[in-house]
Amino acid sequence: MTYETILYEVDQGVALLTLNRPERLNAWNTQMAAEIGSALSDAETDDRVRAVVITGSGRAFCAGQDLSEGEDTFAETPEANSQEQGMPTTMPWDVSKPVVAAINGHAVGVGLTFPLTCDVRFVAEDAKLQFAFVRRGIAPELGSSKLLSRMVGLQVASDLLMSGRFFSGTEAQQIGLAAKALPSGEVVQAALDWAQDVAANTAPVSVAVTKKMMWENLRPEVDETVRTELRLIPWLGSQPDAAEGVMHFIEKRAPSWSGSVTQDMPDLKL
Repeated sequence: MTYETILYEVDQGVALLTLNRPERLNAWNTQMAAEIGSALSDAETDDRVRAVVITGSGRAFCAGQDLSEGEDTFAETPEANSQEQGMPTTMPWDVSKPVVAAINGHAVGVGLTFPLTCDVRFVAEDAKLQFAFVRRGIAPELGSSKLLSRMVGLQVASDLLMSGRFFSGTEAQQIGLAAKALPSGEVVQAALDWAQDVAANTAPVSVAVTKKMMWENLRPEVDETVRTELRLIPWLGSQPDAAEGVMHFIEKRAPSWSGSVTQDMPDLKL
Protein backbone atom coordinates (compact mmCIF):
# COMPACT_ATOMS: atom_id res chain seq x y z
CA MET A 1 0.00 0.00 0.00
CA THR A 2 1.20 3.50 -0.85
CA TYR A 3 0.92 5.78 2.16
CA GLU A 4 0.39 9.54 2.03
CA THR A 5 0.23 10.48 5.72
CA ILE A 6 2.64 7.98 7.29
CA LEU A 7 5.98 6.33 6.54
CA TYR A 8 6.51 2.61 7.14
CA GLU A 9 9.72 0.62 6.99
CA VAL A 10 11.11 -2.60 8.47
CA ASP A 11 14.73 -3.01 9.53
CA GLN A 12 16.46 -5.42 11.94
CA GLY A 13 13.16 -6.95 12.97
CA VAL A 14 11.57 -3.62 13.86
CA ALA A 15 8.80 -1.82 11.97
CA LEU A 16 9.14 1.97 12.20
CA LEU A 17 5.84 3.77 11.62
CA THR A 18 6.19 7.55 11.33
CA LEU A 19 3.25 9.97 11.33
CA ASN A 20 4.16 12.15 8.38
CA ARG A 21 2.21 15.39 8.17
CA PRO A 22 4.92 17.66 9.60
CA GLU A 23 3.42 20.77 8.03
CA ARG A 24 0.33 20.14 10.21
CA LEU A 25 2.32 18.91 13.23
CA ASN A 26 1.11 15.42 12.25
CA ALA A 27 -2.50 16.33 13.01
CA TRP A 28 -4.81 13.30 12.99
CA ASN A 29 -7.46 12.71 10.34
CA THR A 30 -9.41 9.71 9.07
CA GLN A 31 -6.90 9.05 6.28
CA MET A 32 -4.03 8.87 8.76
CA ALA A 33 -6.07 6.58 10.99
CA ALA A 34 -6.81 4.27 8.06
CA GLU A 35 -3.16 4.16 7.04
CA ILE A 36 -2.02 3.48 10.61
CA GLY A 37 -4.49 0.61 10.81
CA SER A 38 -3.20 -0.84 7.54
CA ALA A 39 0.44 -0.59 8.60
CA LEU A 40 -0.23 -2.21 11.98
CA SER A 41 -2.12 -5.01 10.23
CA ASP A 42 0.92 -5.55 7.99
CA ALA A 43 3.19 -5.64 11.04
CA GLU A 44 0.96 -8.20 12.72
CA THR A 45 1.05 -10.60 9.75
CA ASP A 46 4.76 -10.18 8.92
CA ASP A 47 6.99 -12.63 10.80
CA ARG A 48 10.00 -10.44 10.06
CA VAL A 49 8.52 -7.84 12.41
CA ARG A 50 9.20 -8.54 16.07
CA ALA A 51 8.34 -5.09 17.44
CA VAL A 52 6.86 -1.80 16.24
CA VAL A 53 7.98 1.75 16.99
CA ILE A 54 5.60 4.65 16.28
CA THR A 55 6.89 8.23 16.12
CA GLY A 56 6.25 11.55 14.38
CA SER A 57 8.15 13.48 11.74
CA GLY A 58 9.35 17.00 12.47
CA ARG A 59 9.07 18.66 15.86
CA ALA A 60 5.79 17.11 17.04
CA PHE A 61 4.52 13.62 17.64
CA CYS A 62 0.89 14.54 16.91
CA ALA A 63 -0.91 17.81 17.61
CA GLY A 64 -4.25 16.07 17.93
CA GLN A 65 -7.32 16.15 15.72
CA ASP A 66 -6.99 18.17 12.52
CA LEU A 67 -9.10 21.29 13.19
CA SER A 68 -9.21 22.48 9.58
CA GLU A 69 -13.00 22.03 9.47
CA GLY A 70 -13.38 24.67 12.16
CA GLU A 71 -16.59 24.53 14.19
CA ASP A 72 -17.67 21.36 12.29
CA THR A 73 -14.55 19.42 13.34
CA PHE A 74 -16.39 17.17 15.79
CA ALA A 75 -19.85 17.36 14.20
CA GLU A 76 -20.16 13.67 13.37
CA THR A 77 -23.40 11.72 13.13
CA PRO A 78 -24.27 9.23 15.90
CA GLU A 79 -24.48 6.52 13.22
CA ALA A 80 -20.80 6.93 12.26
CA ASN A 81 -18.76 3.75 12.80
CA SER A 82 -15.45 3.67 14.60
CA GLN A 83 -13.42 4.15 11.41
CA GLU A 84 -15.55 7.12 10.34
CA GLN A 85 -14.84 8.56 13.78
CA GLY A 86 -11.09 8.18 13.17
CA MET A 87 -10.20 4.92 14.92
CA PRO A 88 -7.69 2.66 13.11
CA THR A 89 -9.05 -0.75 12.10
CA THR A 90 -6.03 -2.37 13.79
CA MET A 91 -4.92 -0.86 17.07
CA PRO A 92 -1.63 -1.39 18.93
CA TRP A 93 -3.46 -3.57 21.45
CA ASP A 94 -4.46 -5.86 18.54
CA VAL A 95 -0.84 -6.48 17.54
CA SER A 96 0.74 -9.56 19.16
CA LYS A 97 4.16 -7.86 19.17
CA PRO A 98 5.34 -5.02 21.42
CA VAL A 99 4.34 -1.58 20.15
CA VAL A 100 6.45 1.32 21.42
CA ALA A 101 5.41 4.98 21.20
CA ALA A 102 8.41 7.26 20.66
CA ILE A 103 6.81 10.60 21.58
CA ASN A 104 9.46 12.83 20.04
CA GLY A 105 7.62 16.13 20.59
CA HIS A 106 4.28 17.71 21.41
CA ALA A 107 1.35 15.29 21.80
CA VAL A 108 -2.19 16.59 22.29
CA GLY A 109 -5.62 14.95 22.32
CA VAL A 110 -5.60 11.81 20.18
CA GLY A 111 -1.87 12.43 19.81
CA LEU A 112 -1.64 11.37 23.46
CA THR A 113 -4.51 8.91 23.82
CA PHE A 114 -3.20 6.84 20.91
CA PRO A 115 0.17 6.23 22.64
CA LEU A 116 -1.77 4.97 25.68
CA THR A 117 -2.84 2.00 23.53
CA CYS A 118 0.82 1.07 23.01
CA ASP A 119 2.81 -1.15 25.37
CA VAL A 120 5.73 1.15 26.19
CA ARG A 121 6.21 4.92 25.86
CA PHE A 122 9.41 6.95 25.53
CA VAL A 123 8.92 10.73 25.56
CA ALA A 124 10.88 13.91 25.00
CA GLU A 125 11.53 15.69 28.30
CA ASP A 126 10.34 19.03 26.96
CA ALA A 127 7.34 17.72 25.01
CA LYS A 128 4.07 19.53 25.74
CA LEU A 129 1.42 16.91 26.48
CA GLN A 130 -2.30 17.55 26.89
CA PHE A 131 -5.55 15.61 27.10
CA ALA A 132 -7.32 18.65 25.66
CA PHE A 133 -10.81 17.17 25.19
CA VAL A 134 -12.70 19.06 27.90
CA ARG A 135 -11.23 22.29 26.51
CA ARG A 136 -12.74 21.42 23.11
CA GLY A 137 -16.20 20.52 24.39
CA ILE A 138 -15.86 16.76 23.84
CA ALA A 139 -14.67 13.72 25.83
CA PRO A 140 -11.56 11.49 25.72
CA GLU A 141 -11.52 8.63 23.22
CA LEU A 142 -9.71 5.33 22.47
CA GLY A 143 -10.56 3.99 25.91
CA SER A 144 -8.24 6.54 27.46
CA SER A 145 -10.37 7.25 30.53
CA LYS A 146 -9.98 3.58 31.46
CA LEU A 147 -6.38 3.15 30.33
CA LEU A 148 -5.01 6.28 31.98
CA SER A 149 -6.71 5.48 35.29
CA ARG A 150 -5.07 2.03 35.26
CA MET A 151 -1.66 3.47 34.42
CA VAL A 152 -1.39 6.41 36.80
CA GLY A 153 -4.26 5.99 39.29
CA LEU A 154 -7.64 7.68 39.53
CA GLN A 155 -6.51 10.93 41.15
CA VAL A 156 -3.74 11.68 38.63
CA ALA A 157 -5.97 10.65 35.73
CA SER A 158 -8.72 12.94 37.06
CA ASP A 159 -6.27 15.83 37.23
CA LEU A 160 -5.11 15.36 33.63
CA LEU A 161 -8.44 14.45 32.00
CA MET A 162 -10.79 16.80 33.83
CA SER A 163 -8.53 19.85 33.67
CA GLY A 164 -7.10 19.29 30.19
CA ARG A 165 -3.94 21.05 31.40
CA PHE A 166 -0.53 20.85 29.74
CA PHE A 167 2.17 18.74 31.34
CA SER A 168 5.71 17.88 30.31
CA GLY A 169 7.42 14.71 29.20
CA THR A 170 9.38 14.82 32.43
CA GLU A 171 6.15 14.78 34.45
CA ALA A 172 4.83 11.95 32.26
CA GLN A 173 7.80 9.84 33.32
CA GLN A 174 7.42 10.82 36.98
CA ILE A 175 3.76 9.71 37.13
CA GLY A 176 4.41 6.44 35.28
CA LEU A 177 2.81 7.40 31.98
CA ALA A 178 6.15 7.03 30.17
CA ALA A 179 8.96 4.54 30.77
CA LYS A 180 11.65 7.13 30.08
CA ALA A 181 11.88 10.88 29.45
CA LEU A 182 14.87 11.83 27.31
CA PRO A 183 16.24 14.75 25.32
CA SER A 184 14.09 14.98 22.19
CA GLY A 185 16.91 13.94 19.86
CA GLU A 186 17.39 10.67 21.75
CA VAL A 187 13.79 9.47 21.95
CA VAL A 188 13.48 7.56 18.68
CA GLN A 189 16.84 5.85 19.01
CA ALA A 190 16.05 4.78 22.57
CA ALA A 191 12.78 3.26 21.38
CA LEU A 192 14.52 1.52 18.48
CA ASP A 193 17.21 0.17 20.80
CA TRP A 194 14.55 -1.28 23.09
CA ALA A 195 12.66 -2.80 20.13
CA GLN A 196 15.82 -4.22 18.53
CA ASP A 197 16.77 -5.86 21.82
CA VAL A 198 13.36 -7.56 21.84
CA ALA A 199 13.80 -8.59 18.21
CA ALA A 200 17.23 -10.11 18.82
CA ASN A 201 16.87 -11.71 22.24
CA THR A 202 13.28 -12.79 22.91
CA ALA A 203 11.17 -15.70 21.65
CA PRO A 204 8.32 -14.39 19.46
CA VAL A 205 5.62 -16.73 20.76
CA SER A 206 6.64 -16.10 24.36
CA VAL A 207 6.33 -12.34 23.82
CA ALA A 208 2.95 -12.73 22.09
CA VAL A 209 1.58 -14.89 24.92
CA THR A 210 2.90 -12.47 27.54
CA LYS A 211 1.27 -9.50 25.81
CA LYS A 212 -2.03 -11.32 25.50
CA MET A 213 -2.05 -12.18 29.21
CA MET A 214 -1.25 -8.58 30.14
CA TRP A 215 -4.09 -7.16 28.05
CA GLU A 216 -6.76 -9.89 28.35
CA ASN A 217 -8.28 -8.69 31.63
CA LEU A 218 -8.18 -5.04 30.59
CA ARG A 219 -9.54 -5.37 27.07
CA PRO A 220 -13.20 -6.12 27.98
CA GLU A 221 -13.29 -2.95 30.10
CA VAL A 222 -11.59 -0.90 27.39
CA ASP A 223 -13.86 -2.30 24.66
CA GLU A 224 -16.93 -1.37 26.71
CA THR A 225 -15.53 2.13 27.23
CA VAL A 226 -14.89 2.49 23.49
CA ARG A 227 -18.47 1.45 22.70
CA THR A 228 -19.71 4.16 25.08
CA GLU A 229 -17.36 6.71 23.49
CA LEU A 230 -18.63 5.90 20.01
CA ARG A 231 -22.11 6.88 21.16
CA LEU A 232 -21.37 9.85 23.42
CA ILE A 233 -18.58 11.65 21.55
CA PRO A 234 -20.64 12.21 18.36
CA TRP A 235 -23.44 13.54 20.57
CA LEU A 236 -21.04 15.94 22.28
CA GLY A 237 -19.57 16.86 18.90
CA SER A 238 -22.99 18.03 17.71
CA GLN A 239 -23.47 20.40 20.68
CA PRO A 240 -22.65 24.14 20.61
CA ASP A 241 -19.83 23.71 23.12
CA ALA A 242 -17.89 21.49 20.69
CA ALA A 243 -18.02 24.22 18.06
CA GLU A 244 -17.02 26.77 20.69
CA GLY A 245 -14.21 24.54 21.89
CA VAL A 246 -12.60 24.60 18.45
CA MET A 247 -13.33 28.22 17.58
CA HIS A 248 -12.05 29.79 20.82
CA PHE A 249 -8.82 27.86 20.31
CA ILE A 250 -8.47 28.90 16.67
CA GLU A 251 -9.38 32.51 17.48
CA LYS A 252 -7.10 32.54 20.55
CA ARG A 253 -9.73 33.88 22.95
CA ALA A 254 -11.39 32.80 26.17
CA PRO A 255 -14.19 30.23 25.70
CA SER A 256 -17.87 31.01 26.17
CA TRP A 257 -19.62 27.76 27.08
CA SER A 258 -23.41 27.37 26.86
CA GLY A 259 -24.05 23.77 27.95
CA SER A 260 -25.93 23.08 31.21
CA VAL A 261 -25.28 19.98 33.34
CA THR A 262 -28.82 20.18 34.75
CA GLN A 263 -30.53 20.51 31.36
CA ASP A 264 -28.29 19.22 28.58
CA MET A 265 -26.80 15.92 29.74
CA PRO A 266 -27.01 12.92 27.38
CA ASP A 267 -28.20 9.46 28.42
CA LEU A 268 -25.04 7.92 29.88
CA LYS A 269 -26.44 4.38 29.96
CA LEU A 270 -25.23 1.82 27.42
